[in-house]
Amino acid sequence: MQEYHQEMDEQDPLHAQRESFYFPQHEGKDVLYFCGNSLGLQPKGVLPLLEQEVMDWRRYAVEGHFHAKNPWFSYHSIVTESLARIVGALPSEVVAMQTLTANLHLAMVSFYRPTQQRYKIVMEAGAFPSDQYAIESQARFHGFDPDDAIIEIKPRDGEYIIHHEDIIETIQQHADTIALVMFSGVQYLSGQRFRMKEICEATHAAGAICGLDLAHAVGNVELHLHDWNIDFAVWCTYKYLNSGPGGIGGLFIHESHANATELPRFAGWWGYDEESRFLMKKGFIPSYGASGWQLSNAQIFQIACLRASLDIFDEVDLKTLFAKRDALTAYAEKRLVALKRDMPHLPIEIITPTNAEDRGAQLSLLVHEQGKTVIDKLIADGIVVDWREPNIIRMTPAPLYTRFADVYAFTERFKAHCMTLFRD
Repeated sequence: MQEYHQEMDEQDPLHAQRESFYFPQHEGKDVLYFCGNSLGLQPKGVLPLLEQEVMDWRRYAVEGHFHAKNPWFSYHSIVTESLARIVGALPSEVVAMQTLTANLHLAMVSFYRPTQQRYKIVMEAGAFPSDQYAIESQARFHGFDPDDAIIEIKPRDGEYIIHHEDIIETIQQHADTIALVMFSGVQYLSGQRFRMKEICEATHAAGAICGLDLAHAVGNVELHLHDWNIDFAVWCTYKYLNSGPGGIGGLFIHESHANATELPRFAGWWGYDEESRFLMKKGFIPSYGASGWQLSNAQIFQIACLRASLDIFDEVDLKTLFAKRDALTAYAEKRLVALKRDMPHLPIEIITPTNAEDRGAQLSLLVHEQGKTVIDKLIADGIVVDWREPNIIRMTPAPLYTRFADVYAFTERFKAHCMTLFRD
């Protein structure tokens, strides 16, 4: 009789996608890789696509902008349709450009427009440092004290997850003074998925702008940015979208702002109207939609890496992908909860929400004792997870390349190490 993980892997409609990725090796075997929330695996299509652009550079030099197999002049648009599908947007609302934090600053130049009455920014406490620093510096740039201008929403005492009602109540309580609500789609440390649509509705009801950092959400959870009326969103692509270290960023600008030429922005040549860009005239005329926020010409090699991953996403039904995500994560959770039941003294607890709609492909384990020892043993055993100070291990069963057998093997080895480290 087959065990659950074997049956699930045999029935998995995405089993072929695993073969599209390279795995690091440990003692001649694939590692158990659960770190896609930090850096995704390399798609096998990366090298051929990079070689195409390198050879076209050799062959055409500057003429490659128009005569390469994939002309560089419009290269950024080669991934537009795929990105739009993943984030739930119109093609005109998205663009691959820059990096996450650069895009956040560029978007805030346009959408954080404080007045003496409305100047406050609402965000989650403990947001990723890039967001914290960017938002602090934007407040200071406009002459405000960050301690006064920024409203951070924290988990309740003794808890690790932010209650949705606390977010909505805070927005309503400060409705007259809020200029911007800037939240993560998925909280990087706890793995909590925020209810983005409802947050946006409350934000707009308060008369404010809603922005999202989707670094841990894009390619991980369902997104409908256009239908949710999100004003802007930014993301990186090297986590669940597997574009490689330092990969290209992404920007979403809602269609309602597509022709808002009155919005201030830090303009650049590549954001200029495409039809007349090479006339080199003074006076900035933005391209329509998100493309109008571009600064410089496309980062060809980085977009080529992203394209290799998006080619895989294009083959996959997103509902099927997310269903596997939920099944993998629930299976990991079930086995870890069983371990805790068998070892009540185990100083480890899962702080990621239990409900599937409140999380993505991530479980965060709070380790109260010997956390560094635990993760060192896992890594030495060919299991790649990550550590976040002060005492959290994050494990991510990314559904494009994780098998149920991988989850089974992880929990079995994790149990063995825990039995050695945490004896009665």
